[in-house]
Amino acid sequence: MTQPAGKPTAVITGAAKRVGLAIARVFAQAGFDLVLTYRSSREHTHDAAAELRKFGGSVRLEALDLDRLGDVTACGMRLSNELRRVDVLVHNASIYELTPMASLVAEDLLRHYRVNAAAPVLLTKHLAAKLAESPLKGGGAVVAMCDMHAMGRPRKELAAYSMSKAALAEMVQTLARELAPKVRVNGVAPGVVAFPESGQESDPEMQKEYLSRVPLKRAGTPEDAAEVVRWLSLDATYVTGEIVRLDGGRWLA
Repeated sequence: MTQPAGKPTAVITGAAKRVGLAIARVFAQAGFDLVLTYRSSREHTHDAAAELRKFGGSVRLEALDLDRLGDVTACGMRLSNELRRVDVLVHNASIYELTPMASLVAEDLLRHYRVNAAAPVLLTKHLAAKLAESPLKGGGAVVAMCDMHAMGRPRKELAAYSMSKAALAEMVQTLARELAPKVRVNGVAPGVVAFPESGQESDPEMQKEYLSRVPLKRAGTPEDAAEVVRWLSLDATYVTGEIVRLDGGRWLA
């Protein structure tokens, strides 16, 4: 089979800032061309693209609302048709909203599921053939950003979010079997690598209380997350169906 020409390509959702930008940066430094999706952070994404192009690769921007599954399907089909190759797909974008039971409604559940679970499955479906053609050692790679707390350490008032992330974790294992042997599918499950910039978890006292239960006594960083994504994508060539907890030991406490 003729191998795809050109530089390796990584598709990363939600790559305008924070963890997504850190992930994009490590792949740009590794010599990848990038396709970055964003929903509302147009200015941040264009600033990020200008920075990332300095590493020598191309950066393509795609406006994409993951809550609109028809748009997700259309984007996946378009990228599959237009890109020469896709070697890495990173599902980073998500929504994270408090949903106390007293005010929880069906749309809260469905919106979180569409964005955090259904959209990643659909995007993977439409890029799977391109991923399977990757000439990289270990083949194509899919990495999903999961959540340690949705894997047996649940928090209150986050039912919609946690249930959607639990579905994403199941996607990792299901697709690892379905797309093998040419595509590896893994996940990264942070505890905290970047506290929210607003809401109750931006409160310093809340952050202090959370970190008191972390054996390493500190939060991680977006760069910590990006390095695990890079390792799973490029180095861990005999790893599939695994979810790496990146939590400073919080799982144990």
